[in-house]
Amino acid sequence: MLLPLRSRIYETFVRFALKVRPPEPAPIILVQRRVYVLPTRAGLAYATALGVILLGAMNYNLSLGHALVFLLAGLGIVSILHTFRNLVMLSVKPGRCTPVFAGDRAQFDLVLENQRTDARTCLRLFIADEDPVEIDIGPKASTIATVKTLAASRGWLPLPRVTIETTWPLGLVRAWSYVVPELNCLVYPKPAAKAPPLPWHGESARGSSKDGRGTDDFSGLRSHQVADPPRHVAWKAVARQQDGPLLTKLFTGAATQELWLDWDALPDTIDLEQRLSILTRWMLDADSAGLAWGLRIPSVRLAPDNGPAQLGVGLRALALFNNGAR
Repeated sequence: MLLPLRSRIYETFVRFALKVRPPEPAPIILVQRRVYVLPTRAGLAYATALGVILLGAMNYNLSLGHALVFLLAGLGIVSILHTFRNLVMLSVKPGRCTPVFAGDRAQFDLVLENQRTDARTCLRLFIADEDPVEIDIGPKASTIATVKTLAASRGWLPLPRVTIETTWPLGLVRAWSYVVPELNCLVYPKPAAKAPPLPWHGESARGSSKDGRGTDDFSGLRSHQVADPPRHVAWKAVARQQDGPLLTKLFTGAATQELWLDWDALPDTIDLEQRLSILTRWMLDADSAGLAWGLRIPSVRLAPDNGPAQLGVGLRALALFNNGAR
């Protein structure tokens, strides 16, 4: 009961601290009213020690003891100002985010800009319970900080709330603020660990003219890949070797394998996410083998092609399948 109550109080404070409804428009400026300061454990111990020294100085009427207490107290007060200034008026802008597969860690780039003539030291950025990223920013300079979080499922992953904090210079107080820039990461379906072989049978494979990997003239051998059709394996060459690796025959000419990755080629007993995982694995295998492939799924038909652009378009279609816009 106590934990949910604390969580609700904390979330209420965060909504108050953000001042605006997330996501925030760029640039995000950490003005004074968005930066909060509280003592750390070291700061509380420091204040307690000063109280003990002050009581001793008053009890024994020690002038030097009073001077020491006032000196250390002044040092602590000055450190509050420096900690606060180390964070206030910092500018935060969204950067870029490279697509990842479900189950991997999404990496969000944030551009931090320092308009002041003095450096900002030991800033830490983190998302929830993730490990913090520590950075320094020089005078009139900017830097990129990369924060990470788990991409649990496919689709668009918005950047969660980011905490920026600092305890510089003495670690007696902690200044912090929250930002939620408008930045999204595209999460592809997780490739299936075990998938059926590529659908070479029937009409899934046709002739085309991609990459010169045809069946007209033999041009050489290369290491076998899982996406290679069994009929292209150089069995005679493998038989001449003792425990040698599988080799695939390469051909030059106009006829190559053009592969269709079809939604309907999978059994009806497979659920939606499993289908997408298998299609993802097929795409990666076909791309690694340099094959021309096309995609047929409900409401999406991708013409056969190959290369990074084809792979990116296909993975995006799977990531956003039934998620609205494509």
